[in-house]
Amino acid sequence: MLKEFRDFIMKGNVLELAVAVIIAGAFGAIVTSFTNDIIMPPIGMAMGGVDFSELAMVLQEAETNEAGEVVKEAVSIRYGAFIQKVIDFLIIAFIIFMLVRTYNKMQERNKEPEAPAPPPGPTAEDLLTEIRDLLSKQ
Repeated sequence: MLKEFRDFIMKGNVLELAVAVIIAGAFGAIVTSFTNDIIMPPIGMAMGGVDFSELAMVLQEAETNEAGEVVKEAVSIRYGAFIQKVIDFLIIAFIIFMLVRTYNKMQERNKEPEAPAPPPGPTAEDLLTEIRDLLSKQ
């Protein structure tokens, strides 16, 4: 069983998948930073100086005791964080689209032109007609 597991791990597909997952994680961090640090601040500023990640609709306020300690956390719908995640997704999807599109174009360029199809031979009907004509001449 250990040998089978080692053979499975050493296959090229598994190693390529592992590399892809690691790169995707790093790329996700880059896109998240790009969204949070570059795209969202101007959008927040255009909305009147709002910190976009803090946008939320409070359903229930937090409860505190006399000492000011939070006894029960607030319940809220954090739509600003959701919008940031959607923007992250759109950026990643667009970049992946561009990569796949470029890859497909490179594959088309490197593809050898297909040889033209050989001319079609006579059909069965043509052969039967020819045989009939030869037999009728005899």
